[in-house]
Amino acid sequence: MKQTRPYLAALLLSLLFASCGGDVFYSEYAQVDEHGWLPADSAAFTVQVDDTLQPFNFLIEVRNGVEYPYSNTFLFLGTTFPDGSHAQDTLEFPLADPSGQWYGKRTGRYVDTRYYFRRNARFPMPGTYRFAVTNGMRDSAITDLRSIGLRIEYCKTR
Repeated sequence: MKQTRPYLAALLLSLLFASCGGDVFYSEYAQVDEHGWLPADSAAFTVQVDDTLQPFNFLIEVRNGVEYPYSNTFLFLGTTFPDGSHAQDTLEFPLADPSGQWYGKRTGRYVDTRYYFRRNARFPMPGTYRFAVTNGMRDSAITDLRSIGLRIEYCKTR
């Protein structure tokens, strides 16, 4: 019986992780200047929405180099709604633990990290949404960030 426990635990974990992720509704990346992403520069994304009843999970994805000097980054997320109104969010995006171990998946000199910033949320109206992600750090330029992504997943219904 003890020999089957590791297999059972692995099966349960794989089922848990499979149910957490949804199918992708939208996923795009924008390259940023690795030598200095200025606060005036933004990563822009345009999303067309027709269904206001479907819930979604919203993620920011960051690719940074292993020489990135901080354990986190602050980002400003500006949203322009189809009716022209605006909203602004400040997101703290943890990238490494206090000992310096990266949270994301490391591939060579790069680390890819996903951060859920809104779960099980609906778009309030149909139309075209514009999202702009900008540097929210105190430094005038963030170095060794490579790209910023916006990912929107369908929430799985039970």
